[in-house]
Amino acid sequence: MHFASLAAICAAVSAPFLSTRLVNGISLTPEGRVFLVFQRVDNSTGLTIVEYNRTTNTSTAYPNAVWNNYTSGADPGSNFVGANAQRIGPDGNLYVVDTGQVGGSGPVLLPYGPKLLQINVTTNTVTRIYPMGNATSSSSHLDDVRFHNVTGKAYPTDAGYPGLIVLNLASGDTRRALSNDLSTREYMPASATCYTPWLEVLPDGQWLYYEPSSGGMSRIETKWLDGAFYNSTLNDNSILDRYVQPFAHTPSTGDTAIDAQGNVYNSDIDSQRVVKINPNVDAMWIDRNGTLWMPANQLNRGTGYNNGTSRIVKPLDIFTIHIGIGPSPINHA
Repeated sequence: MHFASLAAICAAVSAPFLSTRLVNGISLTPEGRVFLVFQRVDNSTGLTIVEYNRTTNTSTAYPNAVWNNYTSGADPGSNFVGANAQRIGPDGNLYVVDTGQVGGSGPVLLPYGPKLLQINVTTNTVTRIYPMGNATSSSSHLDDVRFHNVTGKAYPTDAGYPGLIVLNLASGDTRRALSNDLSTREYMPASATCYTPWLEVLPDGQWLYYEPSSGGMSRIETKWLDGAFYNSTLNDNSILDRYVQPFAHTPSTGDTAIDAQGNVYNSDIDSQRVVKINPNVDAMWIDRNGTLWMPANQLNRGTGYNNGTSRIVKPLDIFTIHIGIGPSPINHA
């Protein structure tokens, strides 16, 4: 593993823009369009998914204001209830992960609140909604998603009832895997208090690397996860966890990213550094110019960690550093 201290490289990195809202994820299209997800752990209100214009320093509701205007009693299946993550998929569409929880922390509005949305960035319209009600529970917290564009599978994560979800993008069918397994839950004492399984799929699609927020990276071949989608016997944890391999002693993690060579970049939230993990030993973003984008989101200063009081210091930074390697083609466009 290679370590790069954020404090040490601040002179080398740049802050492309500052935000008065907490940015929990950033993604860019190959053409340079920027999309952000705003979190509400500081008691803020307003837009949650936006397109950011770097020239005018303005944010616009995306795909429109209606999707960003959920009110109590409205249809949770046709509004962003608690958008938590967004990313450009390998097919070029924007995918939004919605927890189905108001503000990202309220009751899960089952069955249509938790969902994955596909947005065509050319027409700026929602083209498909994947309900996650059958794969989630009242204690779930949908967190993020990665893709395997060869097999047509996506892998959403559940941080509330820790586990992985296998989604068939063609049919919309879902299956849970490794629910509450040690590898998705906690290997080490956690400084982060949720069991977010961060994950990345290697460029060749063979392995899926994942870890809880507390750290301790594991890996499993995607063929076993995909097999569990069809084989209920294999889906049993006592069977599936035989194929889980402990991989790296990683620290408490805020997010991960992966490049075209299979190197995983892990944000160490305790030591304020980035750990580069070679493949032979999540939200951040790598663009086609070989730049790693890192939102400094201060989630640990939000209301959920401070007895309902926000201790977030604004404005918030989004840093970039040139790593010289582009993104994994299986990860995003």
